[in-house]
Amino acid sequence: LFRSGRSRRAGRQVALVAEEANVSVKSLADLLAEGVEGRGVLVRCDLNVPLDEHGAITDPGRIEASVPTLKALADAGAKVVVTAHLGRPKDGPDPKLSLAPVAAALAERLGRHVQLAGDVVGTDALARAEGLTDGDVLLLENIRFDPRETSKDEAQRTAMARELTELVGDDGAFVSDGFGVVHRKQASVYDVAKLLPHYAGTLVATEVKVLEQLTSAGERPYAVVLGGSKVSDKLAVISNLASKADSVIIGGGMCFTFLAAQGIPVGKSLLQEEMIDTCRQLLEDYGDVIHLPVDIVVAADFSADSEPELVTVDKIPDDKMGLDIGPSSVKRFATLLSNARTIFWNGPMGVFEFPAFAAGTKGVAQAIIAALSVQ
Repeated sequence: LFRSGRSRRAGRQVALVAEEANVSVKSLADLLAEGVEGRGVLVRCDLNVPLDEHGAITDPGRIEASVPTLKALADAGAKVVVTAHLGRPKDGPDPKLSLAPVAAALAERLGRHVQLAGDVVGTDALARAEGLTDGDVLLLENIRFDPRETSKDEAQRTAMARELTELVGDDGAFVSDGFGVVHRKQASVYDVAKLLPHYAGTLVATEVKVLEQLTSAGERPYAVVLGGSKVSDKLAVISNLASKADSVIIGGGMCFTFLAAQGIPVGKSLLQEEMIDTCRQLLEDYGDVIHLPVDIVVAADFSADSEPELVTVDKIPDDKMGLDIGPSSVKRFATLLSNARTIFWNGPMGVFEFPAFAAGTKGVAQAIIAALSVQ
């Protein structure tokens, strides 16, 4: 949530949905008050940080955001077991996506040793969990190395979740602190919460407060910027905020399903065909506030060294995929954002991990900074 200090302007009427803010979730403070000394606590964090070609962390922001919850639990004497993912491993364990650099960075910021298990819920993880003493921190290897984590089969996810709960014992607890993944129906996020007493971590609680502000009387004009890969991940956000915002800007991989809903061919770009009708309905209902890119940076492959090519949205080649929004889109979005007093931004405009496809995300970030710097 971003706000500027300019004078109030009239805008679209906000339809408040009060009941949305009435969901009661126990907090980390509640768990600490109940007592965690000597107890195993499973914590789902979002440690999906960008790495360079040498495997070095280029932005530790998500690690730093996870520290307050983990430190509070460790300082209170909990035996902390952390789950997190890194990247998108396809066929099991991938050494390039190991959480080893994350464990080192986390240890440095916590000021205490962080063990890294050699597996997710295997013999090494179990042995290390059983050997934890009060205040110890154990990071499991990349949770997505186990395909059950993201399985659509509930039985498989539940089986994995049960193995995760075994790591913290019968009196264990679960803390959800990975705000970037709380919406996902995955074993370490959703299914574990059904098996253990669950609490919202510091980061999640803070972000929820910000979101509550967005459903109350905010400063206007109010703009929403949405990116990321899948429409299905953001559908509830779009449906909820489109009726409240003055403009909804859509980029990232999810924009191609909206473009397809307009009858525009998108080549090999990420496309959720099952969501095309939903996107078409959203465009019909909120066409006056939803804004899509006008140009796209395409490439032959999803690769950092793939040759970029700039095309208009109606000229995406059949054999190429969109990996970023183009400069005309950035300029258009900057104009839409220029008079905003409140901006909600969630998700990148392209594959920002690859330098050749990071300009769109950087451009929108600069536009937001410029818009809200005007007093």
